[in-house]
Amino acid sequence: MKKIFLTLIAVIMLVSAAGCTKTTTNTTHPHSTTPVATTPATTTPVTTTPTQLPVSFQVAKSSESRITTPDVTDSQLSALVSGNSTFAFNLYQQLTKNNTGNMFYSPYSISTALAMTYAGANGDTATQMSNALKFTLPQAQLHPTFDDLALQLASRGQGASGTNGKSFSLNIANALWCQQDYKFQPAYLNVLAQNYGAGVNLLDFINSPEPSRVNINNWVSNQTNNKINDLIPQGAITPLTRLVLTNAIYFDAAWQNPFSANSTSNGNFNLLDGSKVSVPMMNNEASYSYVKGSGYQAVELPYSGNEVAMDIIVPDADTFATFESAMTADKVSGIIGSMKNTFMNLNMPKFSFDSRFSLKEALSALGMPIAFDDTAADFSGINGNTDLHISDVVHKAYVAVDEEGTEAAAATAVVIGLAAMPMNSLTVDQPFIFMIRDIKTGTILFVGRVLNPAS
Repeated sequence: MKKIFLTLIAVIMLVSAAGCTKTTTNTTHPHSTTPVATTPATTTPVTTTPTQLPVSFQVAKSSESRITTPDVTDSQLSALVSGNSTFAFNLYQQLTKNNTGNMFYSPYSISTALAMTYAGANGDTATQMSNALKFTLPQAQLHPTFDDLALQLASRGQGASGTNGKSFSLNIANALWCQQDYKFQPAYLNVLAQNYGAGVNLLDFINSPEPSRVNINNWVSNQTNNKINDLIPQGAITPLTRLVLTNAIYFDAAWQNPFSANSTSNGNFNLLDGSKVSVPMMNNEASYSYVKGSGYQAVELPYSGNEVAMDIIVPDADTFATFESAMTADKVSGIIGSMKNTFMNLNMPKFSFDSRFSLKEALSALGMPIAFDDTAADFSGINGNTDLHISDVVHKAYVAVDEEGTEAAAATAVVIGLAAMPMNSLTVDQPFIFMIRDIKTGTILFVGRVLNPAS
């Protein structure tokens, strides 16, 4: 079995053309507050392969390197993960309001991209963003803690298996795309370099907005093995654009307890309207963490290496909407914490879909509308002025679950040998909610729901 997750997010910020001037490069100390013009430091040609799209841009580098051993306490990491989890399900409630189908997104990706933006926010803009995003740590602690979390996630899956004979992958990339010759505060660039490993890639939004958009989207496609295409839609980049912040997260892992393709057969999946659809249903008998609670069943499927897992929550029939509307980070945490290792029979569908969002309305509803207000936003930490605002936050994610290979036969043989033992059984044949989380830190990497695996 395999699991592939991809997600990208871009934060697009605008400033009126009248507020922009081309300048020469300023030579400053890395901690100086004098604005630095993004005159190219180096030119970076990108060598393409048959699977890559052409990307051409220049780079303006901070003199600071990424901090690989941040001074972060366990309580600070716990505070960040707790806040991110609360935001994850607050956002879930917003996104489901006008969504009647399957849905998938990465709250971790969104939080990371907006944390990079938040590093340049001041005044009421910063206050609203911290409240909406549930950033409880002060800026001086928040960004090093994001760094520590990303470094921990990057260490996952050593020696573990991915799909198609590849190794486990959990890769995260950040980038900042800026108008060439535009002035940025060096302290801001240093925060991104030290804590997010994000360099400044230079484009000419003023004279070439569409080629700039294509360049960013091509980079995105290359980062995701061509799974995420056209992240930024036409018209989103204009001559007024001054910077675009991007975060990408890619996950590819095999199950710890593989399913056998030979055990997959068509079965009915019950839709919310009472109708049924026939879909390929996978089957396995193995030990999983499982709980049958009041109004739901839940199971956890670990991936190879046992450091990342998928949690599936199946509300009882005819209760999905009620259960979903009451779902919070605390409720999900309680469900996960109540699971016990159980030998069981598990049936679940194969599914594959993608989701695309503009998050402006959702984020405004969560309490940060001022960041999108071109007359009130204060991102003076980015350029020293108050003429920047966020024009949109776009997000796209892709998920695919299916079987690959038959090496699962040995595990299936062991399972069959125990089939006569009493066991719990869970058949995921009705709408369910699922998430991918890092087991050690509890970080929720992805959240989704499946209302119709055949759609």
